[in-house]
Amino acid sequence: MRTRSWCFPLAFLIFLAHPLNLYPQTAKLKEIRADGMKTFTEAQVAALSGLTIGSDISRKGLQDAADLLLRTGLFAKVNFKYDTHNDAVSLTFHVEESPRLPVTYDNFPWFADSELTDAIRGNFAFFDGTLPEDGTVVDLVGNTLASFLTAHGLKAEVRHFVLANPLLDSSVQEFQLEGVTQTISSIEFTDTGLMNNLAVQQHLPEIRGKPFSRLTVDVFLAESIRPIYLEQGYLRAKLGPAEVRLSGNPNNLKFPEDIPIYVPCAPGALYHWKESQWSGNNAVSSETLKRAVGLKPGDVANGMTIEGAWDRVREAYGHLGYLESRVTPVVAYDDQAHTVSYAVDIAEGKQFHFHELVITGMSLAGERLIREAWTLKPGEVMDKEVFERFLTTLESHRENVFKGLPVHYDTVGHWLQTDSEKGTVDVLLDFK
Repeated sequence: MRTRSWCFPLAFLIFLAHPLNLYPQTAKLKEIRADGMKTFTEAQVAALSGLTIGSDISRKGLQDAADLLLRTGLFAKVNFKYDTHNDAVSLTFHVEESPRLPVTYDNFPWFADSELTDAIRGNFAFFDGTLPEDGTVVDLVGNTLASFLTAHGLKAEVRHFVLANPLLDSSVQEFQLEGVTQTISSIEFTDTGLMNNLAVQQHLPEIRGKPFSRLTVDVFLAESIRPIYLEQGYLRAKLGPAEVRLSGNPNNLKFPEDIPIYVPCAPGALYHWKESQWSGNNAVSSETLKRAVGLKPGDVANGMTIEGAWDRVREAYGHLGYLESRVTPVVAYDDQAHTVSYAVDIAEGKQFHFHELVITGMSLAGERLIREAWTLKPGEVMDKEVFERFLTTLESHRENVFKGLPVHYDTVGHWLQTDSEKGTVDVLLDFK
């Protein structure tokens, strides 16, 4: 058999490794391609890179463009490759987009969201109402909003935070103003039944007179008002989003400090409880779990009772040592009969037994009294209720444990350290 060997000139090997180095300084950029995008187009990636077709480009210039894309925050990964032909460069970016969050404007009550969004698009044409957690585009949006406010006669610092939004059940990229003062003067609901509800009236002083903030309003609606709907069986009530309705001539706007809030809402249908069906449960009977729900067929479907039911089910399993049980309820609405039912899947996990009590931050005399007060013995089923009652005693009724011994601590750190292989759990108490 004959073998054939190939010899390549050194210059050709250098060309394969660094095509652009054939040219003393730069080559013409002929084409920009991109792949890996989910929402952006090739043209948008090219624009964000800062490169233009026909410009002179060097190897460093290509790397700088890739770094620029990364710094925007819009891309988690950016790689590139390039080819040269006849003194021209074809460039391809390989990108992976970063997760993006909805943008909210927390305390800009004098402007509609659409005005603020339009101002942002003036500097960031690809803005779609979402932004990454950080990056130069987030700073660009903040600076654009500050310039917009300055143009309207309002000087304020614009800051941004990633926050959990209680109504959206997700995190948001929130922009806030600092250095301005405005308060919530009133709050009005479109549902007159809700507006006249005694419980609602009792909650309104919690928000009237508070500094205006969309987040403050959202938390108020989620924690103080929505439960009132849920308790009455209005499980699918629509509440918000809140609106600001300023009166007066907008051309003479002097940025009023009293901000009235208007909340669109509708209770929807009133639901009654139908049933719960259970699967995956072996240690606890379905009848016991149904009783834990606390509702009988035909009862008004109290949403707060239902939400608390899943915690009560977890507590029932914790009482039996199933510390890692998972409860997954799936709701089903019958919109003709106005009833609600749940199919609940239980993943019981392993039953744990108590192994050891580990105490830190306490004197030897105090530790001895703690161990005397602890009732579970090694090998016994780890009853989580015993653990929680013991914590309450240490935090609120310490005299029942220490019997006159002077002890000094402010908090009790506590953990359950499980060993899934052995099915044991250590109780850790740290006194500070």
